[in-house]
Amino acid sequence: MIPLTIGTTVEAPERPAVIDGSRFNRHTFWCGQSGSGKTYALGVVLEQLLLRTALPMLVLDPNADFVALDTLRDDAAPADAAQWADLDIRVLHSSTRQEPQLHIRFVDLSVPAKGAVGRLDPIADDEEYNALLHLQAEPEHFDADRFLSALLESEDPARRRLGLRIDNLEILKWPLWALGASGATEVVTSRPRVVVLDVGGFTHPGEPQAAALGVLEDLWNRRMERRPILIVIDEAHNFCPPVPRTSVEAKLTEQLIQIAAEGRKFGLWLFLSTQRPTKIHPNVLSQCDNLGLMRMNSPRDLAELAEVFGFVPAHLLEQSPSFRKGEALFAGAFTDEPQLVRIGRRLTVEGGSDLAVANRA
Repeated sequence: MIPLTIGTTVEAPERPAVIDGSRFNRHTFWCGQSGSGKTYALGVVLEQLLLRTALPMLVLDPNADFVALDTLRDDAAPADAAQWADLDIRVLHSSTRQEPQLHIRFVDLSVPAKGAVGRLDPIADDEEYNALLHLQAEPEHFDADRFLSALLESEDPARRRLGLRIDNLEILKWPLWALGASGATEVVTSRPRVVVLDVGGFTHPGEPQAAALGVLEDLWNRRMERRPILIVIDEAHNFCPPVPRTSVEAKLTEQLIQIAAEGRKFGLWLFLSTQRPTKIHPNVLSQCDNLGLMRMNSPRDLAELAEVFGFVPAHLLEQSPSFRKGEALFAGAFTDEPQLVRIGRRLTVEGGSDLAVANRA
């Protein structure tokens, strides 16, 4: 067992609440309605994993909540500060101009992923998709203008139509693309202790999902290396909803379903956080063995949790609507028995805390 102290028990506030860090080799589901303290509490658990385990992490961060994960609070204990100084924490930015910026390489995406970005169907758009299938580009010498011109000036009508599609959708203008430079996959492959992908600053709604898809595809393609990593996805409903709304979202959901079903044996472990379980694809949710539940008022959502996590006593789930901010139920593989917890304090600066209402001057 690797003990992670994440707060105190509700029944006995003087007693530390402990979960087992070694059991994050199972998929974990974390949920709580808005205002329950879900994201803050998630940060407490991630900090303990960083301090007490050697498990590398990838954090998909859509609200810039974890961009300051490398910055300790002023009141952090000296022992924790000494450990923190030795951690290799990388943050790739999009919501500010701070370097390094988050980029992925378009040419490294799989053909189905490229097709999803271009809204191409392999059957309905068979000729354009086939032209995409046979495109060649040197990633280290990629030039967007030259690449597009070669398509638009091609003698092949299918390639010209593909070029028009790419131009009309302005795909190559997305700031996400590395355009010949290195990308996020190289950073993740080097396995620092944690890589935070700040995906919330892009203007096109497809960019955060394309960034996630590029990194997750690369992890899946390298799965036989069996190098464990915890994939933390905050606001997970934006990445694997029950009914995908776009082609990129559909491809990303498909990839996450595959990781949920088969990733454990390769060391690809999910840690999903969202406000409501009914907003997560059931084929992903059903693979989770750990549950962290904060305040939840919706009877429908509580019924969904009762069905998926049948090992949780019903009377504990029923208490969720009465949880105070910062209180949570932990159950599953990472705790010997279900426990009600009052979450402890963060060690690091919270990046995306709520804004306050200003007084009238």
